[in-house]
Amino acid sequence: MERAKAARRRRGPVPGPSAGHWPVAGSVEAGDAGCIDPRLLKTALTIRRTEERLLALFAEGRLFGTVHTCIGQEWVGVAVADALRPEDFVFSNHRGHGHYLARTGDLEGLIAEIMGRSTGVCGGLGGSQHLCRDGFFTNGVQGGIMPVSAGLAMARQMAGSEGIAVCFIGDGTLGEGVVYETLNIASKWSLPFLIVVEDNGVAQSTAQTEALAGTIAGRARGFGIEAIEAGTWHPAELIERAGRAAHQVRTGRQPILLHVRTCRLKAHSKGDDDRDPGEIERFAAADPLNQIMSSGDADITRLLSEIDDRIDAAVRAAEAAPHPDVADDSVREAPVGGSLSAWCEVSFEPRRVVDAIGHGLAEAMAADERVVVLGEDVRDPYGGAFKVTAGLSDRFGDRVRNTPISEAAIVGLGNGLALAGYRPVVEIMFGDFLLLAADQLINHAAKFADMYHGQARVPLLVRAPMGGYRGYGPTHSQSLEKHLLGIPGTRVLAVHSRWCPGRLYRKLLATIDRPTLVIENKLLYGRRTDPTPPPGARIEAWGECFPTIRIRPDKPCQLTVVTYGGMVEMVEAALAELREEEELFADLLVPTQLYPLDIEPIVESAAATSRLLLVEEGQGFAAFGSEVIAQVVGDPRVGSLRAERVSAAPCAIPAARPAELQAIPSQDDIVRAAVRLATGL
Repeated sequence: MERAKAARRRRGPVPGPSAGHWPVAGSVEAGDAGCIDPRLLKTALTIRRTEERLLALFAEGRLFGTVHTCIGQEWVGVAVADALRPEDFVFSNHRGHGHYLARTGDLEGLIAEIMGRSTGVCGGLGGSQHLCRDGFFTNGVQGGIMPVSAGLAMARQMAGSEGIAVCFIGDGTLGEGVVYETLNIASKWSLPFLIVVEDNGVAQSTAQTEALAGTIAGRARGFGIEAIEAGTWHPAELIERAGRAAHQVRTGRQPILLHVRTCRLKAHSKGDDDRDPGEIERFAAADPLNQIMSSGDADITRLLSEIDDRIDAAVRAAEAAPHPDVADDSVREAPVGGSLSAWCEVSFEPRRVVDAIGHGLAEAMAADERVVVLGEDVRDPYGGAFKVTAGLSDRFGDRVRNTPISEAAIVGLGNGLALAGYRPVVEIMFGDFLLLAADQLINHAAKFADMYHGQARVPLLVRAPMGGYRGYGPTHSQSLEKHLLGIPGTRVLAVHSRWCPGRLYRKLLATIDRPTLVIENKLLYGRRTDPTPPPGARIEAWGECFPTIRIRPDKPCQLTVVTYGGMVEMVEAALAELREEEELFADLLVPTQLYPLDIEPIVESAAATSRLLLVEEGQGFAAFGSEVIAQVVGDPRVGSLRAERVSAAPCAIPAARPAELQAIPSQDDIVRAAVRLATGL
């Protein structure tokens, strides 16, 4: 160890950068790394040797995909992990191997995972960028992990725990808007949240000087968040400051930003590096771990040999293990609320839809303290834009929270709460705004269960008022659910008048095990649910939790009609007109669960009628109706089939009511389409 100190003393100051890629490092003082706990030094060296081996394995063609190493940045993960407790959550990013090893020590699980083997920490399904173990998570989408991490911090806050949440981001991530949505909420709600910015001065290949205005610390301070600064060239100082930052978050229950200046000595991933080689060489020469490893110290030599032996054994064990089998259902969630084998009676108490939803949410919150409601203007006295949440905050206090206008952050918070075991209900004021949070649904919530090999569940419920016919215009009248249908690992439901929404929400929140989007058509809120069939027909349900409803005349049917949500009443009126004016009878099917779709009752009906009409309010191209027709046509029981769709015109929805009614489906549209199908004219 003494020779290592002497070697560092001889090297003197660290050269500054020549092209502005990295912040000035300062100097590595004599003895700076020598006073570090040997346990932490061993961890840092393990990270270094592991990642060097991973790069070699990739070059040999023995890894899949990509590898983002943290070589040069190891001390960040080591310093932060040393300050954490078992009850703390950690969320890392695409460059997370070092954080993972520092937090878990699981070298074998990491190597097997990156080598795509079933013995990996995520069964070989997540790979390099998607790790999960014991409250540690990583995801490769820049920025999106910030609100998820804040949700984990909120979970610790709500539980009254001393635990905190930590999120590692890079300086390049500061270009993402959701970061600032999250900083605002974290500060306003006093979340126990430590944000660690690893500032290596370059985002893939773009220098920080080209992309970042202002200062990193200034961005945090703009939200009233204290910033603590450190660097990896002084490991002992970094360890002290990381410990202080974590302690302040833990005891003060306030967010802190730890800004760590560092240098990435290797490429962004694999070999994509166009930086000045001279600069990299100068920083590599000043790197504390490089200095220690090149010192010739006998203790260090023995330690490196032990580490290499462990890595070799881990590689051999990984290569002896099989690759994962994606056909293995054990790695996925089983569907909830599967179909029954017979049609059942429909019975519930009629009431206004808005009251039924509010009552269902209240009953679920009373039954389960894990249910929390987040959204814009959801607290009393306002009670939500459509008054669905009226009375909930008076009854349940801070379990109902008003949020800023930050859809991505709100859903991200819900993701974090769900990962921690809560059952968040997130209201998006208008469904048109839902796609602002698409990243949180598609790249986070939907993927966690699968890519973490069943180690995580995301019981997140997102409510979204959808639809037009109210003159709200192009950006407040759309039906956008088609964009979120078919995402593996999710569920999409649609409220309608023929099944009790209160029952739906009670059942959903009692059994939810995956991200679930519930579409609530705005026209429905003031209408009443009704289990009573029309004259000369019967009403039945197929499926236990989120059924398909069938309204079937007592006479032979000439066609099958499928619709959902707010279109049900208009379709029923059109079918009544067809019965009276054309003596045309139709079997009406109303799925409550749009995805995953139980196609069986639709196939059963279409096989009998050979005619299928799909009616939906939104755009028809690549939409729900297209999928239904494709599945029915592909079923060998159906035989020949004639099909047609009624949907919105391919234009923005006008605000002027006469023009709006031309752009979205009408009763006349449905009648004409049904007659064409039945007559062939």
